[in-house]
This record gives sequence, structure tokens and C-alpha cells, in this order.
Amino acid sequence: MLGKNTYLTGYFPLFAIILFSSSFGYYTEAYLIGQLKRLGIYRGMTELFSNVQIELALWFICTLLFFMLFAALKLISDTLIELSLFFFSKEGEGATLNQIRGGSSIFLVGSLCSILLVKSTILLPILFVLTAFIYFFYFVYKAGSALTTAGMFGLIFMHMLFWACFTLGVLYAVLQVYKAFMSSILPG
Repeated sequence: MLGKNTYLTGYFPLFAIILFSSSFGYYTEAYLIGQLKRLGIYRGMTELFSNVQIELALWFICTLLFFMLFAALKLISDTLIELSLFFFSKEGEGATLNQIRGGSSIFLVGSLCSILLVKSTILLPILFVLTAFIYFFYFVYKAGSALTTAGMFGLIFMHMLFWACFTLGVLYAVLQVYKAFMSSILPG
């Protein structure tokens, strides 16, 4: 019964987002605590709240922010997958979408591994990116039967172009905000 229920894996993306968010939230919380201590702000905060309250509040805020980020990325990714299948797939009934549904277990396994790497500055983001690439290869493999050779190249090119432009656009916006912030606080 469990193997035939197509809705069983429907919760895997939510669990993966929660686990990845918790891992990144914990790492960010530990980093922020270190920075607050270095700047001397943490001592003043402990006069108002206990250490546990501060750490729990920071972890919750960081986890919530990462949850929103990963949920938005999931929404964008799902839209891009369906749009690329609309443009390049030979079939129109949605059988390919049902075939790639099992790929959510890749993100679940990756998110479970992220719990082990929560203290690593480099390995945690690498694990997330590696999980996304493994899922992309799984997606291309499963969707390959419904694609022509030109459709396969078009699908891969569309995804690579979108994510490259999206990443560069976000980096450009962050650098512009950073530049404006630094020019406003530094004289001259």
C-alpha cells in the first residue's frame, strides 16, 4: 500500500525545506551570536533575556527567513520545471510530472545530511547546491523519455540560463545595496 500511494511523497518537499531551513538557521544563529559577542552587544542583551531565549529567538528568526527563501526557490523551481516541460515535452497529460515526483526524496536525503553538517561553513551550502544538481540530473533523466534531442538541449539550456541570470541578478542587487549602504556610512 505504501509503495503505490502517490501522495506519500507529497510531504517530502515540506520536510526538506524545514530541515534545510533549520540547519542553515542554526548555523546563522551561531554566527550571529559570535558577531554579537565580538561587537559587545551580546552582554547587554543578556541583561534583558537569558542566553537560551536569545539563542532560541535568533534561531527561530533565521530559520523562518531561510524557510521563506527555500519555499520561494521551490515555487520558482516548480514553475520553471512545468514551463520547460510545456515548451519542450512531447506529452501533454502530465505523466512526466508524475515520474519526477519521486525526486523529492533526493532533497529529503540532502536535508537529513544537512543536520550533520550544520557547523560547516563550506560543506552546508555545497550540500544544498549538490542536492539541487543531483535533483536536476534526476529530472532530466526521468523527463528524457518525453523529450526529443532538441527538446532536451532546450530544456537544459532554459534551466541553466534562468538560474544563471537569477543568481547574477540577485548578486548584482545585493552588491548595489551594499554599495549604497557603505557609501552612506563612509564619508566621502
